[in-house]
Amino acid sequence: MLVDMNNIEKVYTKFHLKCNLQVKENGITGLIGQNGAGKSTTFKAILNLISVDAGAIQVFGKDYKNLSRDDRENIGIVLSESGFSNYLCINDVVKIMKSTYRRFDEAGFIQRCEKFRLPMKDKIKTFSTGMKAKLKILVAISHDADLLILDEPTAGLDVVARDGILDILREYMLVENRGILISSHIATDLEGLCDDIYLIDDGNIILHEDTDVLLNEYGLIKAGEDTYKNLDKRHILSIKKESYGYSCLTNQKQFYMENYPDTVIEKTGIDEVIYMTVKGEKL
Repeated sequence: MLVDMNNIEKVYTKFHLKCNLQVKENGITGLIGQNGAGKSTTFKAILNLISVDAGAIQVFGKDYKNLSRDDRENIGIVLSESGFSNYLCINDVVKIMKSTYRRFDEAGFIQRCEKFRLPMKDKIKTFSTGMKAKLKILVAISHDADLLILDEPTAGLDVVARDGILDILREYMLVENRGILISSHIATDLEGLCDDIYLIDDGNIILHEDTDVLLNEYGLIKAGEDTYKNLDKRHILSIKKESYGYSCLTNQKQFYMENYPDTVIEKTGIDEVIYMTVKGEKL
């Protein structure tokens, strides 16, 4: 297990994080939720950037407060509000990384920068948002880390730039025993990337599911008043009143397709699951 968060709590005046979360080897775990839901707080807790009020966190099987230098160098990090000074250039970044990380792959890093057309001598302040995001990712994977912790690495990017970031991460995962914890409020970015997904809302993990299950077994039933009254509700997770009747989220789509063949049952994406889980009424 790369990361194991067990009954973590962090209490602020207007916010209370309560979290159980795991990141396994050879897998990509997504943490999704609206802005302010608790994604960044969760990441900062794992990285020991904030103290927690309860619970236990293990990284690489060790207490997160007792990691060795080798352990810390074995984590690649992208935080949404962090980065290199805009007045540096990539050549300056190379010098910093060489002095900081003993396993920094200078040749590989420069090669990837050239591949993604990042100029080595221009100041970072001249980079586009997409170029800065790619630089952060390339830095994170430049020192042979087994664990990547990426907080909103695709935020503010256009579709082409986001796809470039996701391709980098897929290539990174070709090496055995690595893992990624990635957060985003753009759920569709994670549908084709993550093996499992946690949904956080107002500091609480309210859903954890394999991505394949979310995409293939969940469904949205569109039921009129009469159909809803007669609907077997054992597998209904949440409902929302609509002008035509009810939208009903289920994790047993096939059951309703077989037993209610005349009812409209739509395939869901992660966005629909988030909306119904957060905004819908629980039965």
